Amino acid sequence: MNTSNYWIEKLKLEKHPEGGFFTELYRSSESINKNALPARYSGSRNFATSIYFLLEGGDFSAFHRLQSDEIWHFYQGTALELFVLSTDGELQHYLLGSDFDAGERLQAVITKDHWFAARVRDKAGYALVGCTVSPGFHFDDFELANQSKLIRQFPSHEKLVRELTIR
Repeated sequence: MNTSNYWIEKLKLEKHPEGGFFTELYRSSESINKNALPARYSGSRNFATSIYFLLEGGDFSAFHRLQSDEIWHFYQGTALELFVLSTDGELQHYLLGSDFDAGERLQAVITKDHWFAARVRDKAGYALVGCTVSPGFHFDDFELANQSKLIRQFPSHEKLVRELTIR
């Protein structure tokens, strides 16, 4: 199996503000006019976007949320844990990976407006995944969680929020 450094170099991945490394792979050439989108969007959006995303063991993708749904696809490495806090406070936990007998799955869907974070289960490993967003990703639609506000909103998940937010 290749190392995380192999993929970072081969795919020309760069640091991501939420943690990990990424590169945009696809951005639809067509867009949806702002007038045809829900009011939460500040402007027109591409039909869809897709990135490669890599997390190394010990690193995490900090809690954040998007205005669009996002699909995570597992490609390579060790299992990735996805934690999703729904708007009603329910915690969902997904394992992305290829070991179906261990409860892993190849894809997971994150619903818009849900806070979510990720980390590699094996601290010595890494996970290479893809993320597809539709309507397409735009940084105006990205919100990185404020730790204290998220703890006030979800006090029963304080330990996890502290572990997976940027202070």
